[in-house]
Amino acid sequence: MLKGRHIDIMGIVNLTDDSFYAESRCLNLEAVLEKAGQMVAEGATILDFGASSSRPGSEPVGPEEEWKRLEPALSAVRKRWPGIEISIDTTWSSVVSRAYDLVGDIWVNDISSGNDDPQMLPLVGTLGLKYIAMHRRGDSKTMQSMTDYEDVVEDVIAFFKDFAVRAAENGVRNWILDPGFGFAKTVSQNYQMMRNLRRFRLPYPLAGIPKILVGVSRKSMIYKALDITPEESLPQTQVLHLKALQEGADILRVHDVAEAKRTVEVYWRLC
Repeated sequence: MLKGRHIDIMGIVNLTDDSFYAESRCLNLEAVLEKAGQMVAEGATILDFGASSSRPGSEPVGPEEEWKRLEPALSAVRKRWPGIEISIDTTWSSVVSRAYDLVGDIWVNDISSGNDDPQMLPLVGTLGLKYIAMHRRGDSKTMQSMTDYEDVVEDVIAFFKDFAVRAAENGVRNWILDPGFGFAKTVSQNYQMMRNLRRFRLPYPLAGIPKILVGVSRKSMIYKALDITPEESLPQTQVLHLKALQEGADILRVHDVAEAKRTVEVYWRLC
């Protein structure tokens, strides 16, 4: 069970009106501060701000609109909670640069692993930021048709072996592995990855063993499999969180911080 490791809970704060889980949407600064305050009080160690939905079929809004949504939220949250770790969910290096200038060290949560913007990895390397690299095939429009893996676990491992070399070449030293649950995988492939999550914890070229982030909160691998809605899927989310922790996850990216925190506490009691 990899006893003694540090486990982070990353709270999701969506600055969009079309995220798949409606309760995560914060459409004004008051809502952002209310959500952030609740998550900090409940035990979140990282807050992840997303200003463009990455759900299948969604349209990217572009860097200027992302920054328009992010700037007031990041500024207010940094001022209110100066010690909280801030992550931004973006594929744009220009957004990262602006966020760094505004609030200092941040985490970069990039669902494209630097493939959408060739300046992303060089910038992250230069600034020395923590970087979350996620596995994804295609873009938000095409990825659902790109699920023809010979072995989804081995294919994702091969992807990160290649990414590790790119990261090192660009000076990215502190990166986190996100297998990309729900991105270009079928429901059964998502469960195959979860059962084999421990296989991702291996030395990667020039990188060592990265931490693993799991983002399954209220996702379609739950609600499609059980024919329920995202709003009904909190209990099953915690089942998957417990399994992820048992398989070595270091970071849980969640909508429901209090429940995830209690799941972590139960996990430690099982160790």
